[in-house]
Amino acid sequence: MIEVCLIKPAKGQIIRYPATVIACDDQSVTVQAEWRLGRVDFGLFSIEPGDVMIETFYVNRWYNIFRVQQPDGTTRGWYCNMARPARIDGTTIETEDLEIDLIVSADRRHVELTDLGEYEARGIAQTDPYADAALRAALAELRDLIARGEAPFTPDPPITDHGSTAHRPHTTTNR
Repeated sequence: MIEVCLIKPAKGQIIRYPATVIACDDQSVTVQAEWRLGRVDFGLFSIEPGDVMIETFYVNRWYNIFRVQQPDGTTRGWYCNMARPARIDGTTIETEDLEIDLIVSADRRHVELTDLGEYEARGIAQTDPYADAALRAALAELRDLIARGEAPFTPDPPITDHGSTAHRPHTTTNR
């Protein structure tokens, strides 16, 4: 069991939830959790209560990737969250949301960039040009992985039963 901590500075929130580690190496950790909140519509697909989230966080990449699967293992799509590289230790995954997301359909034919306005409003391009350049390179890398169907943008993997972990975020507002 590990705690995922998503820091959302623009909204003054920290979202925390438990997850089960299903794979890890020196550069990433992949966790699984069950979505227990309400429906979230991304346009290309929705997350529904009971869906399984397969989430990969990287210590050397400016994004994390959430494969959204129906309970039977069928992929609904991918939610790619542009974020600073994750800090991972034995008990916690911590990542800072940079607002921009890529939403990818299950067949990978449709990719939508969302929340660009929120990113621009944070002024990162002006205050942290290194982060802005890294984010733009990461977007290009993600688009390439998606187009080539490279991991994790591959056909449906089996859902691993490592003990179901409910994806019940606990939100802390920093104000």
